[in-house]
Amino acid sequence: MSTTVEKSLSDLISAEGIAEMDAWIAKYPEKGKRSAVMGGLMLAQRENNNYLTDELMNAVADYIGIPRMAAYEVATFYSMYNLDPVGKYVINVCTNISCSLRGSEKVLEKLKKKLGVSAGETTADNQFTIHEVECQGACAGAPMMEVDQVFHEHLTDEKIDQIIDQLAKPAN
Repeated sequence: MSTTVEKSLSDLISAEGIAEMDAWIAKYPEKGKRSAVMGGLMLAQRENNNYLTDELMNAVADYIGIPRMAAYEVATFYSMYNLDPVGKYVINVCTNISCSLRGSEKVLEKLKKKLGVSAGETTADNQFTIHEVECQGACAGAPMMEVDQVFHEHLTDEKIDQIIDQLAKPAN
């Protein structure tokens, strides 16, 4: 017999997160509140070391008042949601056609050598996770990578070194 106790969203995220969730819900009319799921999942992810658990997705759906499957559909469709633990910095390398034609495979190889992990993996120190993703909409700046919602375009080996070295610096 299972004795799993489900937690509410307020048990899983901060009071500030709940206030932000309420703001997301308030943006939509009652019939459109389902649209708040994207923002709700983003804030839940942000408050959980940048990844979503089943418990969080269920709690977001319950809080909004939508079927749980709706939260799962969104979280599994969009690459901005992480369903497994990730490093402190998530590096999304676009490998779609424009970036591919302009060297995204070289970007992935450079990152693999520099960090010692492949796409889909996290460094041993939990600092960096590399993801290979579809179009990020920065075709004119190809090849590109996005690190924690900051786009880095026209990448070269030197730029990649500079970006990673800056992120790896210990905080003073």
